[in-house]
Amino acid sequence: MSQTTHSTPSLPSLGVGQILDDALEPSPFVKLRRRIFRNHSFMIGTVVLLCVLGVALLSPVLAPHDPYDQELSSRLQNPFWHDKKHNEEHLLGTDKVGRDYLSRLIYGSQVSLLIGFSSMLISGLIGTALGVTAGYFGGRVDMVINFIINTRLALPVFLVAMAAVVAFGASLTVVILVLGLFLWDRFAVVMRSITMQARDLDYVNAARALGCSTPHIIVREIFPNVLSSLTVVATVEMANAILLEAALSFLGFGVQAPTPSWGLMLNEAREYMFFSPWLLALPGACLFVLVLAINLFGDGLRDVTLEQDR
Repeated sequence: MSQTTHSTPSLPSLGVGQILDDALEPSPFVKLRRRIFRNHSFMIGTVVLLCVLGVALLSPVLAPHDPYDQELSSRLQNPFWHDKKHNEEHLLGTDKVGRDYLSRLIYGSQVSLLIGFSSMLISGLIGTALGVTAGYFGGRVDMVINFIINTRLALPVFLVAMAAVVAFGASLTVVILVLGLFLWDRFAVVMRSITMQARDLDYVNAARALGCSTPHIIVREIFPNVLSSLTVVATVEMANAILLEAALSFLGFGVQAPTPSWGLMLNEAREYMFFSPWLLALPGACLFVLVLAINLFGDGLRDVTLEQDR
């Protein structure tokens, strides 16, 4: 009697290891969090920026005195580390007219952040619009916008800003507008280059094939993919605007007294640099820390986004 053998069909391999790997694969949010915490530049810059922003927003609460109150009988008092007989009401001393230096430094953070952010926003809108338009359309549009960019690059920002302040008057609004209208060139150059690379990609061609309008393609398809580079350029321009404002105020062409600007405080402290050097050192240190934090944040953001792209 012959035995009939029934062959059992082979089952597909379950791939237990692969299943476990897929189950243990971290989510995109977890990956992003790991990249952020692994990047020390990004973390340090973010923490310092948040601290400065908190000080600026809570200035009325944190400042021990009104930054505009003058008390000539208490002028040029030393800070707490200078001697043992310092005035406890003024931890960082007073300036040449008796105003509390700590309060003016705290309120000065408002001026620097306001000018830096506002100027960056204005220049970013102008430069991004020009750069994306030139990169997407090309041809004669690109040639005209390139001519505008080259014309702007031929103008020295600092000298033009000084001339504009002399013509229209020195005020906080004028400084913001002047810096915003003359710091857009880096935005335009970077956005033009990235848009030229993105306009021929498959997803953009697919959107054209589906009949999407040009504004829809630019806003919904191209712009989200250049946003990471845009934020990095924005941090650079924000730091640049803060330094330019400080330089203009130091020379008397920026924010005018009695507004508590760090650059103006440097200007007012020049004549006392040999007798009370802390009057120069404190606002200078504040500017250094803020600009360094913005640059660290921008560098870290670039590294995080590049690692994400890879």
